[in-house]
Amino acid sequence: MNIWIFNHHALTPDMSGGTRHYDFAKELTKRGHKVTIIASSFHYSKYQEMKEYGDKEYLQETIEGIDFIWIKTPAYFGNGIGRVINMLFYTFKVLKIMPRLNLSNPDIIIGSSVHLFAVWAAYKLSCRYKTPFIMEVRDLWPQTLIDMGISKWHPFILLLGRLERYLYKKADKIISNLPYSYDYIGQFVEREKFIWISNGVDLSNIKYTLKEQSEKFVISYAGAIGVANNLQTLLHAAKELKNKEDIYFRIVGEGAEKEKLKTFVRENNLQNVSIENSVPKSEVSKILQNSNVLYFNLKDSPVFNYGISSNKLFDYMASGRVVIFSTNAKNNPIKDANAGYSIAPDDVEQLEKTILEIYNLTDEERIKIGEKIRAYAEENYSIEILTHKLEKLLKEEIKKFNA
Repeated sequence: MNIWIFNHHALTPDMSGGTRHYDFAKELTKRGHKVTIIASSFHYSKYQEMKEYGDKEYLQETIEGIDFIWIKTPAYFGNGIGRVINMLFYTFKVLKIMPRLNLSNPDIIIGSSVHLFAVWAAYKLSCRYKTPFIMEVRDLWPQTLIDMGISKWHPFILLLGRLERYLYKKADKIISNLPYSYDYIGQFVEREKFIWISNGVDLSNIKYTLKEQSEKFVISYAGAIGVANNLQTLLHAAKELKNKEDIYFRIVGEGAEKEKLKTFVRENNLQNVSIENSVPKSEVSKILQNSNVLYFNLKDSPVFNYGISSNKLFDYMASGRVVIFSTNAKNNPIKDANAGYSIAPDDVEQLEKTILEIYNLTDEERIKIGEKIRAYAEENYSIEILTHKLEKLLKEEIKKFNA
């Protein structure tokens, strides 16, 4: 198969962030397929350009057998009009540039949200090249924006709503990484059109090793630092535990809330906390391996009624460490693994008690919990298993389309 994937925010392991399509493409390439990923190289959480374009509008490169086409888009910060402009630049440049490249015609095209304009561009190109069109939903726009407080009558929301319904209708198949998203998508399409394919983890990148002995009991968070992550809760727990001199907290990542967290640490003179710059995905495993506990928190929000599918969580699980999972999301991989700790979000007192409970376990008890979590990730969220599911779907849709 010759597969084109349009994902505005696709990343490679030398960048920090989720690598869903890179991981799928790498595995598909091993199986003899050709994969091209079309992305912007302006990083969505670092708010910086990751490539050097000179006077070019796009770049082409091959990484681990995967063909990447990077589209130059304008810089922005936050979630204002600048981000919308960036989305539109990606969309219209894709439509202009792709037909000029004289690439081999695709057998199938995947258009992946976050934003729907990228998915629309993928649909338009699927019409041009007469291929099946797969819509992938990783965020339920515009419903996610409504759940975050934007009026459902806002003109931008109304536009997205019309575009969403149009694309659902045109898609040959709809993939989502959110396990309960059909509760929403089912308003628009029949069940047969929908399939859940979770995010997962490349187990070859996250090796399981025992933590080296050290003087510190380390609790780490590695990922985006945004409003939804509400890492203020972790800092409040660190403040309550600052007299426990051997308990240390690490926050590693980038995002709009980072400076606010740094200010809190300074104002409260928290010597037991470090807030560090993000690292490439390829280096995340070192942070996880040097931790005793890994923390995952998401604010209580209707956004998570359809479940979550966090790359970060699956990396945590694969590392074989004790995980504190602090959300009210509809799905709970930690509870499903029957290991780790599931607590209410944004509850400082419960988080503090949970940290102390894990701290008071023996090394053997913590190792046993971590091994159980690792085994569950291997059995359910490995990239090999998930790619097999994707490969089967793509082959079936090509066969139906060409029948």
